[in-house]
Amino acid sequence: MYADALKNGRKIFAVAPMIDWTDRHCRYFHRQMSGHALLYTEMVVADAIIHGPRDRLLSFSPAEHPVALQVGGSDPAKLAEAVRIASDYGYDEINLNVGCPSDRVQSGTFGACLMRTPELVADCVAAMKAAASVPVTVKCRIGVDDQEPEAVLPDFLARVVGAGADAIWIHARKAWLQGLSPKENRDIPPLDYALVHRMKQENADVFLGINGGIADLEQAAEHLARMDGVMVGRAAYQNAGLLAEVDERLFGAPHRETDWLAIRDAMKSYAEGVMASGGRLNHITRHMVGLFQGFAGARRYRQILSTESTKPGAGVEVIDAAFAAVDIAAGPKH
Repeated sequence: MYADALKNGRKIFAVAPMIDWTDRHCRYFHRQMSGHALLYTEMVVADAIIHGPRDRLLSFSPAEHPVALQVGGSDPAKLAEAVRIASDYGYDEINLNVGCPSDRVQSGTFGACLMRTPELVADCVAAMKAAASVPVTVKCRIGVDDQEPEAVLPDFLARVVGAGADAIWIHARKAWLQGLSPKENRDIPPLDYALVHRMKQENADVFLGINGGIADLEQAAEHLARMDGVMVGRAAYQNAGLLAEVDERLFGAPHRETDWLAIRDAMKSYAEGVMASGGRLNHITRHMVGLFQGFAGARRYRQILSTESTKPGAGVEVIDAAFAAVDIAAGPKH
């Protein structure tokens, strides 16, 4: 995937891994709007894959492809074992988290704190590559705490690429592990897009993607003029409708009007299957609330999904009612 993208100048647009957000129901929903976007799982810790309920953690719908599994950990042997287990599930990529700043992740000595030990990250990547039959990638920050990104990032990239990483996705912010919450770490440290762009200039033969603060497809396109890939997180989740424009605007797919009712029907059918297996409607609809930004009726749509889908016995008629509240024919207001 990544070697082909580099060789042929093919860009990749990805929806970022987001804990508590990008579960399999979210990914199925996002896939209804873009066939090209690369979708990422939430981070799954290697120990959980090895010792936990594997099917619940790793199973997904074939419709989600291309889909990447993000794993967390810092023990090369455990990460390799997690990769071997995950290989049976058919992911298109395995990604190592070197960017999450949460206290829970730090206590396990993985996530963003691994930016301090690039040699260990290299060992982890090498072990994962030896166990994997699909690309192994890394998602990192530009540095942590008092590190100087201009000094540490080039060394980090060289070590990880030397260990065999197929691609690196760079969140263009530092992570402050002391003093800032995970939420604050997504906003407060300043973005340094210029540094990430420079890393790409200096590593022409390495697939480098950029992440962090990218709010719309205009910004995504600007980055794709300089980078091999762009990864969008909260903007794609909170305004999921932008994904409906990705294939045409970024990948040259033929123009077609978004068939919102087909998306509705696909999600109804999917929700029926989930509920038949013991799931609840709001497990799916909570991810759909961000649709229809700018449409007349969007507020009522959000209200219906947020309140009605949690009621006992709620069924797919809630999705019907929510879509019916939106003036779809008029389109978004500009």
